[in-house]
Amino acid sequence: MSFGQSLTTLHTPVFTVDLQTFKRNVSQMNQRFKAMGVKLRPHMKTHKTVQGADIMTGRTRRCIEVSTLAEAHFYADAGYDDILYAYPLPFDKVEDCAALSERLEMFHVLIDSQAALEELSKRRLKADKSWLVWLKVDCGNGRAGVRSEDPESMELAKNITRTEGVELVGVYAHCGNNYYSKGVQEIQAVAKATTNAILDFVDRLKEAGVKCPNSSIGSTPSCSHPVAEMAKLTEVHPGNYVFYDAQQMGIGSCTMEDVAVRVLTRVVGHYPHRNELLIDCGWTALSLHSLGKLPTGYAVIEGHPDLKLTAMSQEHGHIQPVSGEIDFKRFPLGSILFIIPYHACATAAMHSAYYVHSDGKVVDVWKPTRGW
Repeated sequence: MSFGQSLTTLHTPVFTVDLQTFKRNVSQMNQRFKAMGVKLRPHMKTHKTVQGADIMTGRTRRCIEVSTLAEAHFYADAGYDDILYAYPLPFDKVEDCAALSERLEMFHVLIDSQAALEELSKRRLKADKSWLVWLKVDCGNGRAGVRSEDPESMELAKNITRTEGVELVGVYAHCGNNYYSKGVQEIQAVAKATTNAILDFVDRLKEAGVKCPNSSIGSTPSCSHPVAEMAKLTEVHPGNYVFYDAQQMGIGSCTMEDVAVRVLTRVVGHYPHRNELLIDCGWTALSLHSLGKLPTGYAVIEGHPDLKLTAMSQEHGHIQPVSGEIDFKRFPLGSILFIIPYHACATAAMHSAYYVHSDGKVVDVWKPTRGW
């Protein structure tokens, strides 16, 4: 591989990133929240690369969040600081978190239980540093977090402020229930409900005498179509927006022109008796996240709405027509198809390198970190 090489000459399957689209998505998100006066803390979990992070942070190498400690170490080693480990504190990783907290100016952790707080209390940080703690709040997503309406959530917040060597930095919610939305109106309804729930919780904390300087919500759908109430937050934390994908298109977060990634695949077989093409892209190159529920199967085949990716094995993909018969002459053996993945985060995780291009010519290769 050499820079300047055409994408279509690369060995397939291959994960590609359109650099101009990536940069445009970053710029639009930055401008959106700069205008609202809200800090953007971009999530790195989608791409997990230094090059992508440098674009997202304007090379400040500050104010990011991650989903794994592998990412945290990776970015710390690259000179990043002000890193939020946005995952409920795993007890087997407390010592690693302590090391990062002592090494960096600001390393934030997230908790949602008294037991986690006690783990932090037992491991005092050196150099008179305090644990920087965000309280994870569940505002309807139904994953991690204390429920804001439960009395226990208020008590946990108070206990954080009472614990020596621990500082309550803010409250944090992920409006992942936005991924059930269909269209901007539903996206914004979830964003508004989540924002209001977080802001109400912060108000109740203040009334109880609990200092909570920061409030943050995030998901790519909510941040792609923010509501006015979000201007009252201090931070937001989207991540997928740099890539976007077929899932985000279906929700209404973006259009096809906003999707920066494709998986390139070649036709490797014609099977007229099955009315089927075979491609060299199986689930190891795409993931099975969509479960084949899209009208076009497991993904979207760009430029061919009449084709459906109906099944995948480890290294093979099966393509059939949505209706009628395949014209095999249109898809000779060796010809290339461009696949828009259902979930770019999941698909990116299947690849050890991303081929970054401008106008179809390779300009860089990004190597993501892996592991937990």
